[in-house]
Amino acid sequence: MVFGAGIGIGMLTFATAEPMYHFAANSSTIMGLTEGSTAGNVRDAYVWSFTHWGLAAWAAYAIVGLALAYFCYRRGLPRIVFGDWLYTVAADGTRSSSTLGIPFALLVIIGASTLSALSGVGKGIKWLSNINMGLSFFVLFFFLVFGSTFFGLSAFFVGIWDYLLSIPGNLFTVWPADGTEQGDALAGWQGGWTIFYWAWWIAFAPFVGVFLARISKGRTIREYVLGALIIPAAMCFIWFALVGGTAIDLELSGVANGAIAGAGPSDQLFAVLAVILNETLAYLMSVIVVVLLLTYLVTSADSAVLIINTINAAGDEGPKARPHILFWGAALSLVVGGLILAGGLGTIRTAMVIGALPFSFVMLLMGLSLIRAVYRDGLREKHGLPTTHVEPTSAEPAASKD
Repeated sequence: MVFGAGIGIGMLTFATAEPMYHFAANSSTIMGLTEGSTAGNVRDAYVWSFTHWGLAAWAAYAIVGLALAYFCYRRGLPRIVFGDWLYTVAADGTRSSSTLGIPFALLVIIGASTLSALSGVGKGIKWLSNINMGLSFFVLFFFLVFGSTFFGLSAFFVGIWDYLLSIPGNLFTVWPADGTEQGDALAGWQGGWTIFYWAWWIAFAPFVGVFLARISKGRTIREYVLGALIIPAAMCFIWFALVGGTAIDLELSGVANGAIAGAGPSDQLFAVLAVILNETLAYLMSVIVVVLLLTYLVTSADSAVLIINTINAAGDEGPKARPHILFWGAALSLVVGGLILAGGLGTIRTAMVIGALPFSFVMLLMGLSLIRAVYRDGLREKHGLPTTHVEPTSAEPAASKD
């Protein structure tokens, strides 16, 4: 459920696309330290891929979820926390989603998501999450066996080492636009990648954080950090190393002959399958990937519908909440469809960045409040005082009156 709600769909798409992009161009190639699309640029490609999809990404989700869960479950605070007709073809032959195709896709995805949300966390969402994780491990096992295994494993271990060493520099280095060709290029690259990712994770943090809080009741802080930060980041590293590593190795060896590098970001995974498999097997694996993408999309959307309803219904999950779930499912589809039709992904990205800036200050306050609460609970425990809120029974108020 953590992967489905938090990062699964992006991980599946960008596990190939992002290492391939940084393999061709990154800050080191701009500064002339490495040459793009060569063996000497592989390590830098994984440093930036892991920087963007590693601990910083999951930390944004984890801090919100931990703060909400801690004050809700330990302090007993209010639980409100809780076909061709689909495309248009341009004159040059390129295809894009048609105005009719977008509502159709939203109807399928949001419809399935709403039905899943109606069944609750323990049924529809959990079942879908188990299905997409099973398919994910199948695809991962496929690349482990039939992909560039040695290259991918080398990228994994060396990439983690390089990434950990690079954290202080990469997270705290800002390249300003200084009017020079190199300075402006570095500033543009950082704004389009690292800073954009910073805004993207923070913008998603409220809904993913609430979802993490809902499914983490009864866990210790240590268990929560392991399950919501360390393990998901490690899984992303494995995906990027094996899947992206296969793509890079096929291009370096000349087997792909530019077929992968020349494909669009969302098509590069399918391009890898087309290179390493015959036409029939590539088609079958592509169908599995499409099903996996759909289940990830549905899981992300139904988590969003459920969380929006939880907040607006003050935590009510009974039969009265079902009409609200239907309403929010329809509202979500209308908002997303309107943004896509109005300006495409650029409009959605702008909206995400705008929303991330103010919430970053909220996250800072949440982190400080959490540290203060844990410290004060430590003092309470030291003096033998209870640190966990206990819900009063119905008999307790009457006894107190006597």
